[in-house]
Amino acid sequence: MTVASTAPAFCQGIRFFGENLPDFDRYGQETAIASGAKAISSANDPQAVYQTLLAADALRYLTLQTTASKESGHPGGFASIAEAIAALVMLGYKNTVTEVGHHAPGFYSTMFLDRSLEAMGINNVQELGDRFREMHGLLGHLSGQIPGLLAPAGPLGQGQHFAMAGAKLYPGVLFPVTIGDGGLGEPYIMSSFGHFHTAYPQVTNFLPILVWNGFSQEHHSMVSTQSNEAMVNYWQGNGFKNVILVNAKDFDDSNQAGDFVDSTKFSFQQRLAFTQAVLEATDKAAQAALGGTLTVLIVKQLKGAGVHKSGAKSHNLYPGDSLDKDYIVSALQERALSPEAWQLVRTNFERSHGGPASQTVVTESVLPLADLGTLPLKEFALEDKQVATTAMGELVVHVGKQDSNFVVTNADGNAASGINNINVGLKIVHPTVDEDYFQQPNGQVYEPLSEDACAGLAAAQALFGGRTLWCSYESFAINGLPIWQTVTQAMAELRRPTPSTITLFTAGALEQGRNGWTHQRPEIENYFAAMMRNGNIFPLFPCDANGIQVCYDWALTTSNKGIPITASKSPLPIRTTLEQNRQGLAKGGILLHNSTGSKTIVFAVIGDMTLIPVLEAASQLESEGYGVKVVSVINPRRLYRPHDVQWQDCSEADSGFLSDAEFTELFGGDALIGVTGGSGAMLEPVLLRSACPRDLFAWKRGETTASAGQLMAYNGLTAQALGDRAKALLP
Repeated sequence: MTVASTAPAFCQGIRFFGENLPDFDRYGQETAIASGAKAISSANDPQAVYQTLLAADALRYLTLQTTASKESGHPGGFASIAEAIAALVMLGYKNTVTEVGHHAPGFYSTMFLDRSLEAMGINNVQELGDRFREMHGLLGHLSGQIPGLLAPAGPLGQGQHFAMAGAKLYPGVLFPVTIGDGGLGEPYIMSSFGHFHTAYPQVTNFLPILVWNGFSQEHHSMVSTQSNEAMVNYWQGNGFKNVILVNAKDFDDSNQAGDFVDSTKFSFQQRLAFTQAVLEATDKAAQAALGGTLTVLIVKQLKGAGVHKSGAKSHNLYPGDSLDKDYIVSALQERALSPEAWQLVRTNFERSHGGPASQTVVTESVLPLADLGTLPLKEFALEDKQVATTAMGELVVHVGKQDSNFVVTNADGNAASGINNINVGLKIVHPTVDEDYFQQPNGQVYEPLSEDACAGLAAAQALFGGRTLWCSYESFAINGLPIWQTVTQAMAELRRPTPSTITLFTAGALEQGRNGWTHQRPEIENYFAAMMRNGNIFPLFPCDANGIQVCYDWALTTSNKGIPITASKSPLPIRTTLEQNRQGLAKGGILLHNSTGSKTIVFAVIGDMTLIPVLEAASQLESEGYGVKVVSVINPRRLYRPHDVQWQDCSEADSGFLSDAEFTELFGGDALIGVTGGSGAMLEPVLLRSACPRDLFAWKRGETTASAGQLMAYNGLTAQALGDRAKALLP
């Protein structure tokens, strides 16, 4: 080891420096990416190959030292794909996402080397380790706040959505996405690739890179037993015309046992040969993907290659795995570069793609949006019966006709949700032209049968700057919510505005009586009720067709929010005006009914059908001399107190909350009953602030019934029960 007295400033904190590798005097005197260039000139240039190897070693070194500095984090998975990541950078590609959140420290190392992390005050290796896994620093998994990184990564099976959304929005730009062989077991990945390619066969500028390293988190991966031929056939069978496999085993001259080997144990010449194979394969795969061929690159190399341990044991560091541990020290010394090599790598990474990713990748700037003009809202007359979802559908068609990037996703079919007008107006994207089913290749309605694929494309495209709408049955949407939640949290952290991710959940539990409990899962509202405290989640519950139009109109004007709109697909009475709904969005609710009497009973109601038994109860109570207020809760997030919600830390922060005086004016009375056909948690802000005796009527469980009324009765939501409980609460 050498003492780096003249090391570049960014190297401050590096524990070990090494001697120059063989042939450095021949291939290390000038950067492979020339001044003014954005990439190497050739993938088979010996100088480019040599410096790609240096870059891979630099990435492994930084990944291990950074994680060991906190005795925490995941170095092993990224280490097995370091050559491919280095190759992407040397070839000038930086719009890279990942399906593997555990690769975060490797991606942070990449962003450090290209100077992106300087935007958050990380200027040297010491600061890289200091800020790793710390608040306002580098999270254990990728988030929305890290400069240069396009998308978050946490739960497995999500990263491909970001790559496909990016490819759709930005033709001609390559979006590589690394996929772990542990995550390949998730069913979402291949099915989402398959449907997307069928719908958009012309969009091939995304490049899956399979990290086939033989191990998952704590054991062998389930695809570790597959032969190379079987793996190639698997991808080909799922529509990938071009499958490129680079197997480290083919270059092994160190007699390693097993199908998965570590290239860092090869002789130096064979290390160069393997690196050249990866560099050339990456270049070939990228050109094919950009040229119209659905392509996958597979790199087969042992997990943990070049770090402290191999296999699943390399996956995670535990307390005690410190920078002073002998096997950590040994691994760092083996990967140590000279100061000159570090500067060479830094300069290549900085020049690649025209500059740091934090300044050049697509998500670091705002995607221009089409002007929607004025939405054609239609005000329906009071007491007229209209289908709310259909009314919103007309506005959705307008949006799609103004914005060619706009996409609507739905797994269970728009027609089943009262929004077939969306299909008629925007067409289902499908290779088969069929006028009966409103489908054609250039449609804007994306209908896979997977809620994950629906939510994934819609949420990912919103994160990457485009407008979308995810439609679902309330009962099935839960299967798509993990990625929606991931994206909304990332939106809360973003450094730029992006269109809010908007959803429409129809066919609520009360409408699905004859289908039974399989279609009755209103507990999804628990998800949103918890997320409201995040600060940028706004569940909306319009009570009629006028209300849903105003809700959607408002949602389209917002940025960096998650806005689920829930409404029935049945024709229901118009109870509000457009102006009332505009006020209700701002104040959280609308006073639908107000009468005076001996005592005032307040009903705080979420939903549209649930108003039916409530208004019946109001009539009964008024006949007995009581005054009744019925408040339709439209926007419960507004009803929290400011300190209940973490709104201050949100990008595009929204500080709108109903004041105490206004809350009392709206909900004040002698007794209060919260009523919802979904989760009682959604009414938490009302129950927290109300000072009068109060109770809650909410969904309990599903059952097969002949009508919504019978199902509500099964759950105790009847006029008689509501009235009796209200009277019992009175002092």
